[in-house]
Amino acid sequence: MSLAEHDAIARRVLDELLLYRRRYPAHAGRDPVDEARRIAAVQLPRIAAFVADGQPIEFVLPAFPAKSPNPGKVLHRLPDMAERLSLSFLNHLCQRIQLFYPPGARLVVCSDGRVFGDLVKIDDTDISAYQDALASLIHEIGATHIGLFNLEDVAAYGDHGDDHDWLRERLLREHADSLDSVRGTLMASDEGVMLYRAISRFLLEDGLTPDYAGSRTALQRDAKERALGVIQRSWAWGNLLAEYFPRAIRLSIHPQPADSLKLGIHMLPTRDDWLTPWHGVAVNADNRFILMKRSEALALGAELVEINGRPSHYRCCEAAPAALSA
Repeated sequence: MSLAEHDAIARRVLDELLLYRRRYPAHAGRDPVDEARRIAAVQLPRIAAFVADGQPIEFVLPAFPAKSPNPGKVLHRLPDMAERLSLSFLNHLCQRIQLFYPPGARLVVCSDGRVFGDLVKIDDTDISAYQDALASLIHEIGATHIGLFNLEDVAAYGDHGDDHDWLRERLLREHADSLDSVRGTLMASDEGVMLYRAISRFLLEDGLTPDYAGSRTALQRDAKERALGVIQRSWAWGNLLAEYFPRAIRLSIHPQPADSLKLGIHMLPTRDDWLTPWHGVAVNADNRFILMKRSEALALGAELVEINGRPSHYRCCEAAPAALSA
């Protein structure tokens, strides 16, 4: 295969990814052609390296930590239709690549719930249950292109897999920047500020549970403090993954700058560029699934659908597509 053919295949792979790119809402007015050019300058050589070696293209995606603890956002604590559809999408993405590049692609979901579970106030037992159910779901839907990697899978951490606090402390000690350094990096760019605000908002929303008795102001202050720690640990997890998967194409569930090594992607249609399957519910609107918060689905009069006796998703006819485009 010639160099030109390598480049053409790499371009097709990148074009597939760009169809689902997450963009910063504040960047809506930017030139998409220029952004695509900047993304290509970073990603094409990395994709082409796999093609030149005739190897499956490797993606890593830090994601699928655990369900939000707020019942106003999600149905329950285990994966549901939102995760099922998202995992199916990721598997189909790899399958589509294999249609024009026979070695295909493989995607490793690097579940990060264990990394910051204590900061987002999700118990480790709930994280374990979510991870186990996620593995079962991958098997159930036949997602043969998807693998899982969790903090307890790090070989260097030996027999400490059940000591979750030890795992987090080791990760911080070996791979994290200081909180002051993280704060400085975030505040140095518009994208960093947007990330900090988005994580703060998630934590605020997650904390507004029916049993919360404090003030919104106090919770907001606490959320801002914890957001810095969540980002610190997320970046530490990313640093570890860069060591374990040094060649992998790094995908993200958050919007990313065009010249970043990471490429943000959507797994389900949504009007919120920051919303994820574990912070929302799947809504079937005229045979098209979209992602929104549970409270938004209920406000639209959506009907709960159960599968095998468990809440799965919502069904709504006319209002949801209109809400999506609002």
